[in-house]
Amino acid sequence: MIKFLQSGNKAAKYILAGFLLILAGSMVTYLIPGFTGDSNVRGETGVVASVGGHEIHREEITQAAQAQAERIAQGRQIPDFYMAMIRQQALGELIRQAEYQYEGERMGLKVSDQELRDALRYGPYGQELFPGGKWIGAENYKALLSQKGYTVEKFESEFRLGLLQWKLINVLGVNATVPDSEVEQAYKDENTKVKIQYAFLKLDDVTKTIKPTDTELKAFYDANLPRYKNSIPEKRQIKYFLISEKSIADKVTVDPAEILRAYSANQESYRVPARVKVRHIEIDAPPPAPGAKVDPKAVDAARAKAQDVLKQVKAGGDFAALAKQYSQDSGSKEKGGELGWLVTGQTAPEFEKVAFTQNKGQISDVVQAGYTFHIIQTEDKEGAHLKPLAEVKPELEEALKQNKVKTEMARVSADAEAAAQKQGLEKAAAKYGAQVVESNPIGRSDLLPGIGAEPPLMDAVFAATDKSGPQATQTAQSTVVFEVTKIVPPSTPSFEEKKADVANEFKNQRAAAVLSTKTREMADRAHMEHDLAKAAKEAGATLKTSELVSRAQPVPDIGSMSGPANVAFTLKQGEISGPLNLGASQAVLQVIERQEPSLSGPEFAKQRDQMREGLSGQKRQLIIKQFESDLGARLEKEGKVKINKTEMENLSKSRS
Repeated sequence: MIKFLQSGNKAAKYILAGFLLILAGSMVTYLIPGFTGDSNVRGETGVVASVGGHEIHREEITQAAQAQAERIAQGRQIPDFYMAMIRQQALGELIRQAEYQYEGERMGLKVSDQELRDALRYGPYGQELFPGGKWIGAENYKALLSQKGYTVEKFESEFRLGLLQWKLINVLGVNATVPDSEVEQAYKDENTKVKIQYAFLKLDDVTKTIKPTDTELKAFYDANLPRYKNSIPEKRQIKYFLISEKSIADKVTVDPAEILRAYSANQESYRVPARVKVRHIEIDAPPPAPGAKVDPKAVDAARAKAQDVLKQVKAGGDFAALAKQYSQDSGSKEKGGELGWLVTGQTAPEFEKVAFTQNKGQISDVVQAGYTFHIIQTEDKEGAHLKPLAEVKPELEEALKQNKVKTEMARVSADAEAAAQKQGLEKAAAKYGAQVVESNPIGRSDLLPGIGAEPPLMDAVFAATDKSGPQATQTAQSTVVFEVTKIVPPSTPSFEEKKADVANEFKNQRAAAVLSTKTREMADRAHMEHDLAKAAKEAGATLKTSELVSRAQPVPDIGSMSGPANVAFTLKQGEISGPLNLGASQAVLQVIERQEPSLSGPEFAKQRDQMREGLSGQKRQLIIKQFESDLGARLEKEGKVKINKTEMENLSKSRS
């Protein structure tokens, strides 16, 4: 497959759009308890579920869950209860993928090597695998996947499965047709405009009128006491000193002999392969659609165009200018066809052979690679060689120093902790020329002087007890040796301590109730009199009139017309709405003018196809969701989806 990726075919960019659709749905999960256990998989160790004979192992789920947890946590610890939920989501996604695979294969759908190659080049991973349109090479491909926890085989297998899912989704999407009536209604909904008169009352204005007594506030406090219980969080007081990484680094030196030994031991890392610097002009023939035959006329036309450009080059034309004018390689076109330095394995074999065998400055004839034609200029060449020590010495010395500093920091951290436990913080701090600092009572989110925000340190502080004794924790730039001296447990504030907050809560709650009542009365009065202005005056509300607006436009004091005020577009001219809750205010509105768009005008003709495509996409999504739901239910009913209850319990209990 790696060699297969090196060819230059630029095919089927629809793969990208299709695969992005799959990625967008990749977080769809099942509610695992909805599946029923089955004894058929009970005896298989590590097999948590199976779909149509395809087994899902515990290791797969753990790896998928861990990857998801790392994306969420960004270096922080994930609680066990949350990891259990992530593992269930991972299992649900693996079951969904297996169901798609089962159904796709049942329908006879397959993914060819050509389709896989095109998807890798032009899909979501194209920039990583083909930066600037150049294949990164077999070894870099393996290394990149290894960093992501994949082998080549596993990655391509999962990617192929994604493409199979996309093919199945495309089959489903055939039914996502949108009739003219729906397009017309959507156009009307989007382009209808209304002019409204509206009366509103602000929550802040009502809140200012609420004047609670102490008796009312105390009764409110007592009624909500369970909510205030232990609302003052736990705090801890600590004594600590720190040893900075800089103080260690200042004492660390690297001997020239060490640098030489490291250079000698890692010479393979400093070997530079043979390479060439090239420009090219690329002319593409349109690739055949999946399952279709090559159009020889299109290939001949591309070849003829390339030959014509070559004639201009050989006639003395500027290569870079001609590349900008004719080349179809978007990655190098604007750079005059410049590809930079290439090593073997980065381009198609046909391209590579010519580029490496030409002399410096030589320009090739037309070279065909797949459905692509190239004119190649070899600008410079270098043979394979070993980077000299002088060239790599600075970075090698810095790497050795950093390793020494990390090792020394770990040793110092352990020694400082042992000294503090044996001799106490003061004597241990003196040994390292540090000063002991005593904090005030601190919460988890507070900052410590000289340290700043360090969640891992605060986790350690709040995990310790007042009898734990001194312990050391390494932060990003230092080692902190601390001891918990006092624990202030969480507590419930008294009425007096909480009085200001209680007063605000009481006022807000009472004001919201009063506001709702006043707005409802105003709406009722407006409907009865069919006069919003009169009802607004009686209620003390502010009355305003808008311009003609669409659903996408905001109105002062009302906000977006796509929110609660959207009701205006369902009313006839002259009709009055009910109360509208706008959050910081409540309102009543009346439609005083309504304009609907013409379906016979040029604007509708211009937007019709685009609107149909948008509606079709929405319908496709609904079809896919319904298909997934129906497929899962059908396969479960047919006994194709089986869950191992024992392994499920083990999975739920396992730690991250």
